[in-house]
Amino acid sequence: MTNLDHLVNLTLAVVLIIGAYQFYFWCQRQSKTRARVFSFKLDNSIPLQPAWVWIYSGIYYPAIIVVVMSVRDLRQFNYMAFSYLVLLAFHMIVFLAFPVEVPQEWRRATSHPGSASGRFLALVQRFDARSNCFPSMHVSVATLTAFHSVRNMPGAFIPSAIFVVLIALSCVLTKQHYLIDLPAGLVCGWLSFLLFLRLL
Repeated sequence: MTNLDHLVNLTLAVVLIIGAYQFYFWCQRQSKTRARVFSFKLDNSIPLQPAWVWIYSGIYYPAIIVVVMSVRDLRQFNYMAFSYLVLLAFHMIVFLAFPVEVPQEWRRATSHPGSASGRFLALVQRFDARSNCFPSMHVSVATLTAFHSVRNMPGAFIPSAIFVVLIALSCVLTKQHYLIDLPAGLVCGWLSFLLFLRLL
């Protein structure tokens, strides 16, 4: 892979990420069926910690970029990108057929930000509605990214595992997700990686 190859891959990855979010937000604007709101005691007992928004949005995209830059050939990049697109398509189907949203009171807790973290979380929530919760797309993409990282860089197992755990924690500590969303997202990411291996 030449530097130009990596630059082209990185450019395509950025375009794919931006494009994928248009589909994600499109699902949020659909209201054919009423979204489910869960009320689990364990979820409600988890305190909001706005500082975790820096993990939630801060390390998510750099990790994807690292994976893109670690690709060894263009064929691998194409199938890797396809695995993310398949994952997105599955999420869209579930988001539309089985919409789930977090309780409104979780958002009220962050409606008066008094710190940089609170302001950043409020900004994230301004664009990201309460829906598209189950399964967690943050966790599924993080899981798929971690599997690709380990395949491309065998020594990256521990950092990749830490990355997934941190993203999962940030999902619930920012009150963006229920606990049940996390394992569901992990399974989705794992299945997408298995599809990638099968196709490659």
